[in-house]
Amino acid sequence: MIDCGEGTQIRMRQMGMKITRLGHIFISHLHGDHCFGLIGLISSFGMLNRTADLHIHAQADLEKILKPQLMYFSQDLPFDVIFHYINPRKHELIFEDRTIQVFTIPLKHRVPCCGFLFEEKPRDNHIIREMIDFYKIPTWRIPKIKQGEDFITEEGDVIPNKQLTTPAGKPKRFAYCSDTAYSEKIIPIIEGVDCLYHEATFMEEEMNRSNQTEHSTARQAAEIARKANVKNLIIGHYSARYINQNGILEEAKAVFENTVLGEDLTVYEI
Repeated sequence: MIDCGEGTQIRMRQMGMKITRLGHIFISHLHGDHCFGLIGLISSFGMLNRTADLHIHAQADLEKILKPQLMYFSQDLPFDVIFHYINPRKHELIFEDRTIQVFTIPLKHRVPCCGFLFEEKPRDNHIIREMIDFYKIPTWRIPKIKQGEDFITEEGDVIPNKQLTTPAGKPKRFAYCSDTAYSEKIIPIIEGVDCLYHEATFMEEEMNRSNQTEHSTARQAAEIARKANVKNLIIGHYSARYINQNGILEEAKAVFENTVLGEDLTVYEI
């Protein structure tokens, strides 16, 4: 999960998400709309008897803020809340497992803030089921063949890997840029991502307000997407003054056509 504002657990229930599937939460910065939902979410997990540890990746100050709340409201949690400190001013690897890597993206905001770049690791090839039967490939050989090995039959014939497998899909890359003023410094980091989420708090008519608060306009978000050659752009974090976001969308699409509005309870495929 990226950020955790108020109402997060309600949205999780509405989307039918299982609490056991959430193992890591990445917090971009310490403004309330990005972290006020944490204590409620953690407390609910405790009442639902979650046992898996919960890992929170954030600036060190978040632990100072959250620990007293946990001690007061959630002393008897059946799981551990583990904090991993990040430096929002550096672009660096902060998490990886066997399938994904997560990097920080330094952003420009009124408080220390970073985005996150999620990169899938290359996946193994797909083995062709018919080839397993035809060449009587033993089960224990399949993982190595998926990783690129040829197969040698009992008669000594070498079957090239390309006859046994099909290529895996290209790894996906997703960049999340939360609250930030326009900054071209992020372009080399997010270059060519499959999907970019970028805040678009204001329209160009509110440029002065945008500069004062260190947020971006919809046009600026689209400029970043265009200059970084991303494939798709999702915009969000709209000012409450825009009850209808059609104008925001039109402003962004005039610069970068493959733009959509970020909306609650919507799943985007990339």
